[in-house]
Amino acid sequence: MENTFINIFDNYNWDDTLKSIFNKTTQDVEYALGKSKRDLEDFKALISPAAKPFLEKMAQMSSLITKKRFGNTIQMYAPMYLSNECQNICTYCGFSMTNKIARRTLTDSEILKEVAFLKDKGYDHILLVTGEANKTVGVDYIKKAIQLIRSQFSNITIEVQPLDQEEYELLVENGLYAVLVYQETYHREEYKKHHPKGKKSNFNYRLETPDRLGKSGIHKIGLGALFGLEDWRADSFFTALHLKYLQKTYWKTKYSISFPRLRPHSGGLEPKVEMTDSDLVQLICAFRLLDEDVELSMSTRESEVFRNNIVNLGATSISAESKTNPGGYAVAPQSLEQFEISDERSTEEVVTMLKDKGLEVVWKDWDRFF
Repeated sequence: MENTFINIFDNYNWDDTLKSIFNKTTQDVEYALGKSKRDLEDFKALISPAAKPFLEKMAQMSSLITKKRFGNTIQMYAPMYLSNECQNICTYCGFSMTNKIARRTLTDSEILKEVAFLKDKGYDHILLVTGEANKTVGVDYIKKAIQLIRSQFSNITIEVQPLDQEEYELLVENGLYAVLVYQETYHREEYKKHHPKGKKSNFNYRLETPDRLGKSGIHKIGLGALFGLEDWRADSFFTALHLKYLQKTYWKTKYSISFPRLRPHSGGLEPKVEMTDSDLVQLICAFRLLDEDVELSMSTRESEVFRNNIVNLGATSISAESKTNPGGYAVAPQSLEQFEISDERSTEEVVTMLKDKGLEVVWKDWDRFF
């Protein structure tokens, strides 16, 4: 059997991991904060309830590390949804196969209209997003979309269905730069409840996706969990465990972490475990204290006020004016979105905010920092 992250993952028990996090003490937190290089046990302490009184200190340290590593800069990117067709049933997603919504997949001319809108705003880093529908938006469609727009962007990232290694290699050859693939939750049993049908119901195949990406030679991999499906502390630990395994195994690849919280959508699912704003700040700072090089991304799922504050505390990339429906920028602005965004400001308004915070906006990727 080929070695993948599953060989590491199966050595951990969810309940034991959560108990270990909640058992961390004030002394554990102080010890972690006093170190120059932190490990996963330190990370447990920094995301534990015992770390709450240290949040201000964590934020200050996180801010200093981020400025030292990335300077007073932050990257701007834009998501562009190509299709809302999906063959999966996911309890938390507006695109779920069981939701009675109008389905749409963009044509070449529609893609170019959306691109024209984003280029006019200044974007040079684009995230292509689809539902998971192999027959409609499979590898051939994604490859054609990348070929269509690659001359207009410095880097192209995708967030689509998990693919085989050979398929990723094909897309890399055609200009793909990075892939975002979220496990949603690392809790096997809860994962099954939220993905009862479709290819996405295969927990192990999804868990091994970053391994296939690493072997394909992809430049960057984005990880994350959807907070609200299960306890955010345990999911965050397993995300960190996954990150450290990948960094060691595929050391030429760069990595990013995203922090999506469950948002309202068509067919709505209430969070099982609430993650407060304070919790999210704590987690972002903990990741920065664990790893000074990893990119930390903040989307428009979060509120205007929250994003205004987090850009100086550890985040290195941010989206703006996002639309989560295919054609949402210029082709079909009124169609149903995958989920409701929270920060609805224009790109120009977000850029102004960032400059007021003393940050320089980077439209391309971070290669010049590495």
